[in-house]
Amino acid sequence: MHSSESLPARDYRVGENSELARVFLAFLATAGLFYVNIMPALVDGLIQGLGFSNRDAGLVNSANVYGAAIGAFVIVLAVKRINWRRSAYALLAVLICIDLVSMFLASPQSLMAVRFVHGVVGGMLVGIGFAVMARTAQPDRAFGYLLLVQFGLGGLGVMYLPGLVPQFGIAALYLSLVAFSLVTLLMLPFLAEYPLVKPSVHNASAPIRWPMLGLALLATFLFQAANMGLYAYIIGLGKQAGLDMAFISPTLGIAAWIGILGSVGVILLSTRIGRVVPLVVSILLTAVATYVLHYAQSPWIFAVTNCLVGASWAFAISYLLGLNAAFDRTGQTAALGGFASKMGLASGPAVAALVINENNYALLVNLATVALVVCAAVAFLPARVLDHKQ
Repeated sequence: MHSSESLPARDYRVGENSELARVFLAFLATAGLFYVNIMPALVDGLIQGLGFSNRDAGLVNSANVYGAAIGAFVIVLAVKRINWRRSAYALLAVLICIDLVSMFLASPQSLMAVRFVHGVVGGMLVGIGFAVMARTAQPDRAFGYLLLVQFGLGGLGVMYLPGLVPQFGIAALYLSLVAFSLVTLLMLPFLAEYPLVKPSVHNASAPIRWPMLGLALLATFLFQAANMGLYAYIIGLGKQAGLDMAFISPTLGIAAWIGILGSVGVILLSTRIGRVVPLVVSILLTAVATYVLHYAQSPWIFAVTNCLVGASWAFAISYLLGLNAAFDRTGQTAALGGFASKMGLASGPAVAALVINENNYALLVNLATVALVVCAAVAFLPARVLDHKQ
């Protein structure tokens, strides 16, 4: 029997560890969750395009991410037993159909239900993407491309999509998600096989320290919830402060691009000086920048603080996910870290939707700040334990 590499029909596939393959894998791992990167545009679009209240707009998008958390958890149990490529084709097709259906829904209840299902499907697709990325020779580099795609295209989304809603309605936002899924579908045939690699005895890890892992997971949840809860309503906060969309959208886009610098900083620094200092300092910096949003009526303060949050968010979450992954070498705790992250991304906007009422942005800023300070305190101990072990 010929090997798969000798079959002419597969010559068109890119090298499994090539840079182009990492770009394609980044799209695969982003397609199911790209709405998170443009959530301010989606929340504002539901408010402006369909007349939703702040509460309903936030809950619709929270339902989307709660579904993703469930989907990600399900795929962790199934990914070893499925054909990842066929599953990705099917999941992408379902995502496209759900996004097209969403364009014609106008009630909060129907959108919550449909977007929850979308989230489950998307979460499964993201889980498949991460599983395949873990089978590459250098998963950390693939993760770098993932952040590049998410922050780069997410920045474009929050910069330009809100301006399309007054002219084309909410359909413009869902069509952007359809376009992303279609591009990913076109990339899928060019990816290599990435067969499942069976663990060897050399990969065996020490018993997991569950109390310390629990603290690391809680810190991840708090960090994502605090940031996304405020980020989902950041356009409304800027409008209430007297800023116009011509300033808000480009500022948020640039802030997302600056987030790329935060992820690059993690790659360069790694754990050379341990985890405690970079992790705690970056979380506290995020808290300070978040609190300063009380003074968002000043355009330069709004711009600088969002850029600081963008960079520190990317920097700190990379360390937090790495903190979770460091508790074992099988990928189990890394998967749990991803689940905690998605639960935070969903719970933040859900809590924000319940407390913001019409325009209580000051309370939202305060809650996010307190949650970030608590997060820094919670993250200190597991980071210190791993630093001591290292």
